[in-house]
Amino acid sequence: MAPARKTDILVAGAGAAGLSAALALARAGFEVVCVGGLDRRANGRTVALFEASLRFYRALGLWPALKARSAPIARIAMIDATGSRFKAPTLAFAAAEIGLSAFGANVENHVLVEELERAARAAPGLSLRETMVADASFGPDEAQVLLADGERVEASLVVAADGRASLIRSRAGLEARAWRYPQTALTALLAHEKPHRSTSTEFHTRAGPCTLVPLAPREGAPFRSSLVWLMEDDEARRRAALSDAELAAEVEAQVGSLLGGMTIEGARGAFAMAGMIAPKLCGPRVALVGETAHVFPPLAAQGLNLSLRDVAALVEAVEDARAVGQDVGSPLTLEPYDRARRGDVGLRAHGVDLLNRSFLSAFAPVDLLRGAGFAAFAALGPLRRALMREGVLTHGALPRLMQAPRPVREPRAGAR
Repeated sequence: MAPARKTDILVAGAGAAGLSAALALARAGFEVVCVGGLDRRANGRTVALFEASLRFYRALGLWPALKARSAPIARIAMIDATGSRFKAPTLAFAAAEIGLSAFGANVENHVLVEELERAARAAPGLSLRETMVADASFGPDEAQVLLADGERVEASLVVAADGRASLIRSRAGLEARAWRYPQTALTALLAHEKPHRSTSTEFHTRAGPCTLVPLAPREGAPFRSSLVWLMEDDEARRRAALSDAELAAEVEAQVGSLLGGMTIEGARGAFAMAGMIAPKLCGPRVALVGETAHVFPPLAAQGLNLSLRDVAALVEAVEDARAVGQDVGSPLTLEPYDRARRGDVGLRAHGVDLLNRSFLSAFAPVDLLRGAGFAAFAALGPLRRALMREGVLTHGALPRLMQAPRPVREPRAGAR
């Protein structure tokens, strides 16, 4: 048997979260092996990256390339289309209210993966392997990982970014609690007649939101948006069978022709709505990030943004451990990461779950409470601004990779 390859850290999973983790860890000076299948398909899905995530990608040097292929989100509008007797007022958020030019930017999934792959292949200290993990074991001093191509890798730490059905999480003996919603999300890219004016618009229906998010223009299509439409499973099956023209007409009707006539570009997607949370984000020689640790519906665009906060916090934990000569895969390193992330993950998971279930409920008091909440956010500026800051930057101290750069002070005239 060939000797095992030794590395500081192995990242299992080569999606956006896994590639981001591998790049950030390599940039921090660790020797990293990233293992997984790369999905380069244009699949009709996008990701809205909020301000903290943009700072993360700026720190990695990726933002200039991503910015050229993304669209800013400067405003968010939420419109009650539930048909409730207690109709909630339209709620509008503007990034300018909290001192930002935009809350973030929307980019197509495959574009993000392309840029991450390009950077990963050029990164010193990072080896990107397009194969899968076949097995793994975790000892007191190291983790041993067997790859599908037969290679063995020994690492001080394994970062599990291999998704909700994670083999690494299972082999590490870490549990996860999962649940299912009676909804499916349809996704597509749309070209439309009217400009979106950098506004993401959510129509809150009884089956979930129908959301239009700005997209960058392309040749022949100056006005584009991405669609994420949550609906009952039966309706999703019916709409999946429609032609592109028929589905575009239904989208246009649902949003009241807000953006004029619509056409669907390229592939469409559909995925069942589910939730999952791992009570513990670390184990012996392993740390969980991204959808290996938490999954919930695509409300408030928290998915990848939450995953990148996991990554940034983990990078900070292992950097600090190395600085004092501490083993990066030890409980002394990983337990603080688990404690630091558990509150944020729990808050987002339970908040999104509560909001989603409130749409599905036809119970009048629930409608009344949701309407009252929207009215409070619409009327009270400080409350609205606090919600905006929490959504894009989160409470408490951000990890170093997500902190705003400090302005450089010019020396005073005559100073020595």
